[in-house]
Amino acid sequence: MVRNTYGKAERLKSRKSIDQLFKEGQRFNVGMIRVFYKPVQQADIRAGVGVSARLFKNAVDRNRIKRQLREAYRLQKQILSSLDTATTGLDLFFIYTAKDFTDFKELFQAVEKALLKIKSNLGKLPV
Repeated sequence: MVRNTYGKAERLKSRKSIDQLFKEGQRFNVGMIRVFYKPVQQADIRAGVGVSARLFKNAVDRNRIKRQLREAYRLQKQILSSLDTATTGLDLFFIYTAKDFTDFKELFQAVEKALLKIKSNLGKLPV
């Protein structure tokens, strides 16, 4: 049985990396999620999540959505495991853009579509 973990090394936390991802990375929308991604020289796939404080004033609400986004990614990250990340890695960032809550099932499906789209697009991108 495969353990789907989301450890410290897999988290995109560096402000410099996140800024560079937003500035130079590719982006697209899938349902209620905006996805940023960029191939990098690091040999891992790192992911981060975010929710706008303008849309969700209470931190409790923002944290709940972030937890659900991380869980949806954690359960499906094996979709990207077939990519060759030995030499080049990938930075991902998911931003929740809906104005209200959605159930986990819809969020799960949106993350799945996003990961499949990233997988198909990476074959076309020059690294």
